[in-house]
Amino acid sequence: MTEPEPIWRAAIVGTGAIAHAHAEAIAAYPDAELVAVVDRDPEAAERFAERYGVPVAYDDLAELLAGAQLDVVHICTPPGVHATQAIAALEAGVHVVVEKPPARSLDELDAMLAAAERTGTQLAVVFQQRTGTAAAHVKRLLDEGELGRPLVATCQTLWYRDDAYFEVPWRGKWATEGGGPTLGHGIHQIDLLAWLLGSWSSVQGQLWRLGRETQTEDVSTAVVGFENGAVASVITSAVSPRETSSIRIDTERATVTVDHLYGHAHEHWRITPAPHVVAAEAGGWILPDREEASGHPPLVRAVYDALRSGQDLPPVAADAARSFEIVTAIYSSAATGRTVTPATLRDDADRRAALESPVIERRPGRA
Repeated sequence: MTEPEPIWRAAIVGTGAIAHAHAEAIAAYPDAELVAVVDRDPEAAERFAERYGVPVAYDDLAELLAGAQLDVVHICTPPGVHATQAIAALEAGVHVVVEKPPARSLDELDAMLAAAERTGTQLAVVFQQRTGTAAAHVKRLLDEGELGRPLVATCQTLWYRDDAYFEVPWRGKWATEGGGPTLGHGIHQIDLLAWLLGSWSSVQGQLWRLGRETQTEDVSTAVVGFENGAVASVITSAVSPRETSSIRIDTERATVTVDHLYGHAHEHWRITPAPHVVAAEAGGWILPDREEASGHPPLVRAVYDALRSGQDLPPVAADAARSFEIVTAIYSSAATGRTVTPATLRDDADRRAALESPVIERRPGRA
């Protein structure tokens, strides 16, 4: 008689808003159990543990790693401590699922990936916009060439964050948040764009401070080229009252659009055939009958399935550095005035170590 697979033992570090999505995703996985939580605020840790029926709450990550038998740690803390916490868990032999942005800098992310390689563990970054049956369907159509060659794209993350949002002490500061909305918000749509279009080839970017009292930018603009020849206009904003997250990809044979805010389902996607495409062929592009929206549950399920079977990370969690490289290239281009390529990205030692970059400030009455 075959012995059942052991229950996957998970812990969450940081009990802020995004940690609830992780707790719910873990609960939705039939062979996993949330066995511990950590927060530097003991009362917050206890409240979170009580809400989700977690048996143990810690206020120190080192105590967790020393005292609990774990398979995976979910890191849901502010970006400033992601690298330190992830590396500690990886070196303890525990797999890591880390919220975006995975680090404050490319050097930090490289160190995290190196720790995973060195210890034989896996580092999965949460880019849940890659998930969902619609995104998988569109990726297949693009990869198999059914829509023809991608030509031009737009990628927009137009969100609204008021002054009170940036009053949280770690937000809007280079040292603690790592960057502005390009890193903290736009990286999701940038990641989905790059997941659909593949490897990038060039970036030209600018950073703007137009309406918020922050050290970082509140708007960025960029032109991103891809190895397949496509070119994309990318804009990220934290000052846009009518919020939207959208991607449009125009190919030789169709226009693909997804317009949503924080998550997408079939209703948010549209494939419009070019005039020369016959209806019978376009009918083969229809989204599948089975529908699953994007989100943390499908991401965690795919990651856990792979980890439990000893396989590499699935496509929805692989290539952790790709979108972070594009984001870093935007900051590097803004700082240096040059077009950044994969070959030159790591030549900018300052941006490789920290994303801090000059920001163009445009506000009436300001010098």
